[in-house]
Amino acid sequence: MQQGAQSLPMTSKTAENKLPIEPFGQTLAKHGLSLTRKNTTTLQINVGRLCNQTCRHCHLEAGPNSEEVMNRETVDQVVAFAQRFPFGMIDITGGAPEMNPNLVDMIERLSAMAPRLMLRSNLTALASGERDYLVEVCKKRRVVMVASFPSLNEAQAESQRGQGVFKESINVLRKLNALGYGQPDSGLELNLVSNPTGAFLPSSQDQLEKRFCQVLKSKWGIVFNNLFAFANVPLGRFRLWLEQSGNLEKYLQKLATSFNPCALEGLMCRSLISVSWDGYVFDCDFNQAAGLYLGGKKTHITDLQELPAAGEPIAVSHHCYTCTAGTGFT
Repeated sequence: MQQGAQSLPMTSKTAENKLPIEPFGQTLAKHGLSLTRKNTTTLQINVGRLCNQTCRHCHLEAGPNSEEVMNRETVDQVVAFAQRFPFGMIDITGGAPEMNPNLVDMIERLSAMAPRLMLRSNLTALASGERDYLVEVCKKRRVVMVASFPSLNEAQAESQRGQGVFKESINVLRKLNALGYGQPDSGLELNLVSNPTGAFLPSSQDQLEKRFCQVLKSKWGIVFNNLFAFANVPLGRFRLWLEQSGNLEKYLQKLATSFNPCALEGLMCRSLISVSWDGYVFDCDFNQAAGLYLGGKKTHITDLQELPAAGEPIAVSHHCYTCTAGTGFT
């Protein structure tokens, strides 16, 4: 495994100059703004791009044939890193993190290292019953479940995520409810994430949450704690779909014209450090997909002697417009 650090640019200027929008850094400068880090309180761990789905909106191009999976050595290195610093939250993501064979061990070891441990799930990776042991471990360790559930419309959801996904997701949500997840006063938090199924921005999060709450409860008896509505990031497989469907320029322009300077304050990249499946560090999962390393240097987690300091610049590119469009992506 290659380790150490090598200098890289803080922005992908060549790529940005070819796009039909103003570079993100220039937009910030026009508003008298800069994107810099606050205190780092969240450790995000991407355990790999292996996934049982090939979702059209995926910014990582995750799928069933991916060989990019965090191995035991890197897991040990990540756990050792988490022991060294006082993170308030640890966020485990993928791919489908449920498919990493080291996940249960990771949860068991990390659960004592931060007040809040969160697992992102596509739900269908839990559908067969083969990973019920994983759900039991999550319940025992009070892991927050963050589940992808893009739409209440079956056809729309499956156009994005694949045939049969909708019913499987409903069944898993009901299973989680039966274990106490999402139930009032259970202490087991279940949050949903909704993404648009096309080249447009999400509706009002408050309105969507109310509708999801009403429909899921009335049709299937499903309850949850919170819903987060996020725009799709024009990277990976979603960018490819935008290009093939002729929507790339229009979508990028829509993101750029929806730029909201007020969204900058709460961006997750300002308080987060993201670790890739092979142990390298980034400002966020999207910069990880774009290959923009933290601090402009390719640095392995074993070579990081301290957390990035408040005030340090964050690597930016065109995809940052996604997180600052409308109410933002926090």
